[in-house]
This record gives sequence, C-alpha cells and structure tokens, in this order.
Amino acid sequence: MDYIWLVPLFPLIGVVINGLLGIKFPKKVIGPIACLAIFGSFTIALVTFFQVLSLPPESRIIEKVYFPWIIAGDFACNIGFLIDPLSLVMMLTVSGVSFIIHVYSVGYMHDDPGYRRYFVYLNLFVFFMLTLVSANSFLLMFVGWEGVGLCSYLLIGFWYERKAPADAGKKAFIVNRIGDYGFLLAMFLVFVTFGTLNFLPVFQGASRFEPGSLTITVMTLLLFVGACGKSAQIPLYIWLPDAMEGPTPVSALIHAATMVTAGVYMVARCSPLFNLAPLSLEVVAVIGALTGFYAATIGLLQNDIKRVLAYSTISQLGYMFLACGVGAYTAGIFHLMTHAFFKALLFLGAGSVMHAMSGELNMQKMGSLKDKLPKTHLTFLIGTLAIAGIFPFAGFFSKDEILWEVLQKSPLLWVIGATGALLTAFYMFRAVFLTFYGESRIDPHVHPHESPPVMTTPLIILAVLSVIGGWVGLPLLEGGNRFKEFLSPVIPAEEVLHPNPGFEITMMLVSMGIAIIGILIAYNLYLKNKNLPDQLATRFKGLYTLIYNKYYIDELYNALFVNPIKEGSDLLWLSFDDKVIDGMVNGAGSMVRSFSGSLRKIQTGYLQNYALFILLGVVAIIFYLLR
Repeated sequence: MDYIWLVPLFPLIGVVINGLLGIKFPKKVIGPIACLAIFGSFTIALVTFFQVLSLPPESRIIEKVYFPWIIAGDFACNIGFLIDPLSLVMMLTVSGVSFIIHVYSVGYMHDDPGYRRYFVYLNLFVFFMLTLVSANSFLLMFVGWEGVGLCSYLLIGFWYERKAPADAGKKAFIVNRIGDYGFLLAMFLVFVTFGTLNFLPVFQGASRFEPGSLTITVMTLLLFVGACGKSAQIPLYIWLPDAMEGPTPVSALIHAATMVTAGVYMVARCSPLFNLAPLSLEVVAVIGALTGFYAATIGLLQNDIKRVLAYSTISQLGYMFLACGVGAYTAGIFHLMTHAFFKALLFLGAGSVMHAMSGELNMQKMGSLKDKLPKTHLTFLIGTLAIAGIFPFAGFFSKDEILWEVLQKSPLLWVIGATGALLTAFYMFRAVFLTFYGESRIDPHVHPHESPPVMTTPLIILAVLSVIGGWVGLPLLEGGNRFKEFLSPVIPAEEVLHPNPGFEITMMLVSMGIAIIGILIAYNLYLKNKNLPDQLATRFKGLYTLIYNKYYIDELYNALFVNPIKEGSDLLWLSFDDKVIDGMVNGAGSMVRSFSGSLRKIQTGYLQNYALFILLGVVAIIFYLLR
C-alpha cells in the first residue's frame, strides 16, 4: 500500500517520456510505452486490492499522506491518497478499461499523423482520472476534476483542423466549467463549515448536523451541480453527444471509464453528506430518472451509431444517479463498473465497424455485416445484451439491483426507470439490426473487412467482462451481495426491506421481461416489418420530428444563452472596448505623438541652429542674473 502513489504516477511518466523524448521514437515504441504505463497502474491497484481484501472490514480505510502541499494561515492541505474499497473499485475500473482502450488505440490510430500527441493526451487523461478517484481531499480531487476537463478538450478536439471537432472540444470545456463553479462554491462552503477539505475529517464532522440541515443541503446541491456537468445530466448534458467528434477510442475512454463517471463517484464518495440532505437526494433521484428517460427517447431515432451510444451513456448515467438518489450508492457504483465494461465494448465495436466501413457512421448505410465482421458482430451483440439487461450478462445484475432499490423507495421513479430500460433495449437492438442484419445498404465502393487482432482482442476481453462482470453482485448468492459487502466500510448497507425471495425473483423476471419486450419491438420494426418505421414516422410526423431533432434543445440553448452572450460580447467589444478602453489608450498615444511632433520640429539636425539656441540661452541666463 506504500506504493499506491505509483498508480497515478505511471501514466504521468508515460506523458513525460512520450511527450519529451517521443519525437525521436518510432510508432512501434510510443504505443507500448503508453500501454505499459497504464498496465503498471493496474498492477499496483490490483496488488493493493488483494492486500485490502485480506484485512478485516473495519481496517479497510487507509489514508496515506506523503507531504504538505498548501499551508496558509488556517488552511492546510496535504498530498495524500485514500485507500478504501470505493477508491480501489474505481482505480481498478479506470486503469483496467483504460489499458484495454490503449491497446486498441495502437491499431486504430496507427496511420494518424498525430499518433504521439494522441497517446500523450490519453496518458495524461488517465493520470488526472486516477488522481481524482484516489485523492484524500476535495482539493486534490478538484485537481483531477479540472484535469480531465482539460484533457477532454484536447482529445475531443484532437482533429482540430476540422471545425466540428474544434467546436465540440470548446463546447465540452465551457459546459463543464459551468458545473465546476458549483463544485468550487461547494468546496468553499465545506472549508468554512468544517475548517478542512480532507474527506475523513469532513465526513466525521458531518455527524454533528441534523438531517435536513440548510448548510449541508446547499453544500450537496452545489456538489451535484458539478456532478451534472461532468456526468452529463439535465441540463448540462449537451456536450456529451458532440464529444463523438473525437477519435472513437477517446469516446470509449470518456464514456466508459473516465470523466463521465467522475460525478457519480463524487456523489457516492460524499454519501455521508448527501444522507443528511433528503432534499438533495430527491433532486438527484428525479434528475437521474428524467435524464435516463429523456436521453433514451432521443436515442430511439439517431442514425449515427456513435451518437446512439452517446445518448445511451447519458441515459445509463441517469440510472446511476437515480440509484444514488434513493440511497442505493452501492448499486450506482456497481452499475458504473459493469457499464464501463459493456460501454467500452460497444464504442470499440463501433470503431471496428467504422474501420471496416472506411469511416462510415450512418447505420442506414450499413446492414448485413454479420458475416463480414464475425468477431465484431459477436462482441457487439454481447455488449448490447449486457446493456439491455438480459440474464446472465453484467448489465442485468446492476440494472436489476437499481430498479429493485428504486421500487422500494418510489414506485413512480421505478416506472420511469423501467420505461427507460425498455427504450434502451429497443434502440440498442435497433442499432444491432440496422448494422449487422437485414439487407446490405453499403456503398459499392466500400469493402468491409474484419479489424486486425490488436483491435479485436480488446473486444473479446471486454466481451468476457461484460458476461461475468456482474456475477459479483448476484443478489441470491449465499451470504448476500458480495459487492455491497465489500463497499460496506465506506458506504454502509442501506436499510432495505426484502419482503421475500419469491418477490425478488419475480421483479428480476419483470426487469428482464421489459428488456425482452423492447428487443421484440425492435425486431418487428427493423427486421420483420421494415416499412413500419416509415409509416409510423409519417403518421406521427410532429413527434418524430421533435425527437429526431433532439427536442431542439441545442437550438433553444443557442437562442437563450449562446447567441445573446456572443452578441453582447460583440456589442461590448465595438462600443465599450473599442471606443472607450482602446479610445483612452489610443488617445493617450495620439496626444503624446502630437506633442512630440511639435517638439520634433526644433530638432533640425543643423549644428549652427543648436549653437544659436545655446547662445540665446546664455544671453537669457545673463539677462536674468543682471535683473
């Protein structure tokens, strides 16, 4: 455990080596260096995990402080890391999935001229994310929090020569800054209230507050504002679909293992505070449920395969916040972990399809790829079964756990969540059927081919994890949910009533039945009765247009916020900055220039003129003295 500092350090070493020396390295060296850096982090995290697992539960929260960082008056903050079950789950998930994505990137980005820059950014991204999840204080977490925001800007706008990626990177950066204001204000309030920003003293000090405390409520709502920005919840979700402009492995990294999970992790980490703020938990649950349903409806009609997955990510993040909002933090983190497996698989599978289709993203121009891309098809199908919640795939256990916990707190939220699950199964299998089944709609000039082993091997590994990753959370295992037991030192087990095993099994079957209905609807519309979608679109043209255009939210935001700010900025620039500020500076310069121009006339350069002025000066002085 003394070497836990190496977990975030290894990726930073990869950044330094490839960033400073990599210009002399060939591609076959740069990729392995970046991959080994992440694998080193995963190895240290895995060894630490088994060390912590060997300890009794009450001894599994360990803080390692290495050196003082900032000391100013009453404020003191150290560089240190918090080793506990929650941070270890996150470290393993982030480093493990990131390593697989790095390996995949070696093949996917092989011909890109920015190959070295790409891996420098990717390593830097993982460094900041590992700093975020292992930090022992709000301030060190905020360093990682801002760092992943910076790296998302760099990676989403990686192909900055094109307008769309450059704009998408700026959009992600600006929208995240809005959320970060909430996080900053929350940190200020935490310090004013508790006198420290270290997690353990803050959470211990929170016990002196009564549930419903105004201070804690404001604090947690501000924290949730930050979480909404990073984890793309209503109303700050708009940056995530546009993040698809970056390279596909970047999409997998952002959506599966890093950045978007930061908000969920932060809420779970701050559960001692949120448990004292019932109003905040209600807000988290409602926003999560609405986001999950809302994003799922948009995913129904998207034809860009990556955007379908983007709205799927927003929806699944909504499920995680829904779980946290009803106090089921463990279920939310469990779904975060399983989601990392199957969402990384789906994005990398989409990248394999793009590789085969010469960069094509429109599913309407695909079809019948099952036989041409057998490995990609099988692994993508496994990921789809997992996200749809079909037994025995990973998503079934985590999503079922969330719905089960929500049902016992709010039947209305359960209905919203269950409806979102049905829509998820529908639009994900719609993507499968349009891409891999039916008649071929491929351009004759495109010749699909399976990806090389360096890309398909990561798909196979993630497919295996998407199958077995949820088994640690089997609700009917003897001894109970092992994942929940492991996290119990950090997140105490919630008080949940279990009426009887029969009812629990029934709800599991209902949960899977809902997903199967969604799959059957997709099969009926896109394989059996292929004319039916067009007929429905014509019949419900208004609703179809509204959903297809994503409820015109981007246009609304442009009209309400973006354009007024731009026009106001232009007005201030032309009227105030240009005329007043620049006018004062330019006026001062003009006055000096005019005055100096007058003085310049007496500087003729003729020696006799200067002698005359000297003589006149001497005469004037003598005349003055005589007077």
